[in-house]
Amino acid sequence: MSKLFLAPMEGLADCVLRDVLTRVGGYDGVVTEFVRVSGSVLPNRTFQRIAPELNNASRTRAGTPVVVQLLGSDPELMAANAERLAALAPAGIDLNFGCPAPTVNRHGGGAMLLEEPERLFRIVSAVRQSVPATIPVTAKMRLGVRDTQKTVACALALEAGGAVSLVVHARTKVEGYKPPAHWEWIARVRESVSIPVVANGEVWSPEDYERCRAVSGCRDVMIGRGAVADPFLVRRIKAKLAGEVSEVGEPDRRDDWLELKPLLAEFWRLFLGRVEPRYVPGRIKLWLGALRNTFPEAESLYGEVRTAHKVDDVVRVLGLHGVVVSSERELS
Repeated sequence: MSKLFLAPMEGLADCVLRDVLTRVGGYDGVVTEFVRVSGSVLPNRTFQRIAPELNNASRTRAGTPVVVQLLGSDPELMAANAERLAALAPAGIDLNFGCPAPTVNRHGGGAMLLEEPERLFRIVSAVRQSVPATIPVTAKMRLGVRDTQKTVACALALEAGGAVSLVVHARTKVEGYKPPAHWEWIARVRESVSIPVVANGEVWSPEDYERCRAVSGCRDVMIGRGAVADPFLVRRIKAKLAGEVSEVGEPDRRDDWLELKPLLAEFWRLFLGRVEPRYVPGRIKLWLGALRNTFPEAESLYGEVRTAHKVDDVVRVLGLHGVVVSSERELS
């Protein structure tokens, strides 16, 4: 059976959104935002802040396993931090070789490491040797920095270092998130290594999922922005795989929107309990901005919320659209 994973998305798929999305169902696993490793061995609280699921047997409240991702370029420091993280019993440790963010790349991390297959090997090898064999070590990569000249060499280096599986985001660093995703290159990687390869990039619908699997030849798929824009996407893919539905044309989203409204309220509630209230309006705007690509109702709601800056103003707008939430004062 094909497995479906929620991708790590810095600044978007944090523990709150992971919690809400996995409640919808369908995910076989999720990967956290990266924990940046730079200059020191981090305290437990740093890992637990980014992955509070570590305090719940490394699972979301819906029971979905949570793999914690590390980002860094120094093999010894990565190994030392992985050893510290391993003591918290994560479901797995993933290594980030795909982040295209300039702030990360300026320091030689993320996707920039794809210029150095030998360093990739040393990082993965050091991490693998530092943690118990019972904890899977995986890696996520892009196709390269500017081109695909070193794609296969990087994948082979990650495998040789001890990664037990590999997620390939089918674009280069320079391409960022611009379509298309080059799924055919995932197929080349899959044919070159003996470990499982998970396809990632530009899956927004069950039809995209089917094409991605067909072109890449991969059994398993990781979904990122498509899952944020449509929280029911993975569930619909699983239902289609099980032969429970046979979609023709665009699905009717009205029932989905009714189911989504309580999840929006829970998203709001969880954020109010996690960050200062002044930051919460920005987070609901961020998710609504993605949802409006799928739901017409989210488009109008986003338009009204976009200009609201105070908690009570957002609560009022959400309430007018039938999203029942509590204000800061009611929760305090």
